Amino acid sequence: MFRRIYLDNSATTPVDPEVVNTMLPFLTEKFGNASSIHFFGQEARGAVDRARHQVAALVNARQNEIVFTSGGTEANNLAIRGLLEALRQKPGQNGACLPHIVTSAIEHSAVKNVCEDLEKLGYSVTYLPVYEDGIVRLDDLVNAIREDTVLISIMTANNEIGTIHPVAEIGKFVKGLR
Repeated sequence: MFRRIYLDNSATTPVDPEVVNTMLPFLTEKFGNASSIHFFGQEARGAVDRARHQVAALVNARQNEIVFTSGGTEANNLAIRGLLEALRQKPGQNGACLPHIVTSAIEHSAVKNVCEDLEKLGYSVTYLPVYEDGIVRLDDLVNAIREDTVLISIMTANNEIGTIHPVAEIGKFVKGLR
């Protein structure tokens, strides 16, 4: 008999027992809609607000900066589209055009798909190549950055081949651009 071993913890992992115990009442008996004004909804709203407060304290943020999503793909879409919408200027407004994005040719589909969709809307996206070792080169990133570049999205570790990109080095370089 074969023993199965799960190796896709980047996609999902077992839920920590402490989290299960905390969530269980809201999955069984306290399942009110947190947007409702009735008792059940307000009880759920209180739990969401407490969780938001805890996460904000953990990452040294304000509560209104914490947004809960259903998963990574939704979070990536919200972050990328939200940033671009916030920064976008109308074409012709002070000669502005749609902003530029840099990502890798082997980026996770949760990022790559939204970039491809944004290209169809007129945004410019540069897909950095990877080499035999499957790693993005800092030199290619440096050459890809333009005056209108507003986002660089490079995954730390590739979910398919396991390569680890030089994100610390990329971060230091980008900080130096300010």
